[in-house]
Amino acid sequence: MRDGRTTLSKFLIDALDRQSPSPRASGLSALLIDVAASVKTIAATLTRGALDGNYGSARSANVHGEEQKKLDVLTNDIFLQHCEWDGLLAGMVSEEIEHVYQIPRCFPRGEYLLAFDPLDGSSNIDINGALGSIFSVLHAPQGTAKASTMERSAFLRPGHEQVAAGYAIYGPATMLVLSIGNGTHGFTLEREVGNFVLTHSDIRIPEDTSEFAINASNERFWEPPVRRYVQECKDGKSGCRERDFNMRWIAAMVAEVHRILMRGGVFMYPRDYRTATTMQGRLRLLYEANPMSFLIEQAGGDAITGRERILDVVPGDLHERVPVILGSKNEVMRIGRYHRENDLGTDRPFSSPLFNERSLFLPETPA
Repeated sequence: MRDGRTTLSKFLIDALDRQSPSPRASGLSALLIDVAASVKTIAATLTRGALDGNYGSARSANVHGEEQKKLDVLTNDIFLQHCEWDGLLAGMVSEEIEHVYQIPRCFPRGEYLLAFDPLDGSSNIDINGALGSIFSVLHAPQGTAKASTMERSAFLRPGHEQVAAGYAIYGPATMLVLSIGNGTHGFTLEREVGNFVLTHSDIRIPEDTSEFAINASNERFWEPPVRRYVQECKDGKSGCRERDFNMRWIAAMVAEVHRILMRGGVFMYPRDYRTATTMQGRLRLLYEANPMSFLIEQAGGDAITGRERILDVVPGDLHERVPVILGSKNEVMRIGRYHRENDLGTDRPFSSPLFNERSLFLPETPA
């Protein structure tokens, strides 16, 4: 397919027909068109900025105890309204809703599950900074799609079972980046006609990079392998890596991942020692870590918690958090090795409880 000439709907029809020419494939295509419609509506809403009075706090908190912005609530409703009505979904999960969102009884139920973060980076709203939306699609377990109530257990499956995932980034141009298991592809919104057009086909992440993203203000709480890696990067040419690195931090996962897909890099939001809760990580597995890891792997990168592949983690809760390290393959593999070495103790200098700094052997004397 040619960049600049292929619309999202044509891409989905052609790609899914090649993968599986069946009614199920057409259902997934229709669902992703609904998601794209949500993104268009959100993009138009964000373009209005403060003019519509949607900036500021909603004076409420989400399930995580975080303050909700007015746009958090509004964008969540936009997703629900665009995706609940046409018989494609059996249930939804959102960052802004504590329990599974049940499809209203007035609408038919379908065979897919949708998990989403309607507005990633909402702390950037009031400064007109980078924002995005993230989504993940699963098949509903066999025999449950038509159930009157969708149980939370239907969503508690590892990320490698996703059938589609993606994100929207709202910047100078609105882009929709997605994968249906055939690589990672980017579409740009042509505002004049309202179509998403393929502009970045089969995105590939360089295996090597000299750029990393992490919130350095948390350095005192990091585990030793993360501190080791970041210090090597900061040492630059004078250190063991023998080259200079650049550090980035935008405070919006969508923007960080988008930069990595466009030019390579590593994004890290590792576990830390601040509290027992964040020791498990900060980012949500179902609707942040899993879809982003799916996209990264489909583009030739890697995504790990530090100790295991993110897409193999089995969630125990709808809003479970995990550490996230993703991006260019060789750097992610290095960070994973540092975690293994730390767990085994092989990254620590040898110390003798018997001799301390002394040895059984006399030092050599000059001839």
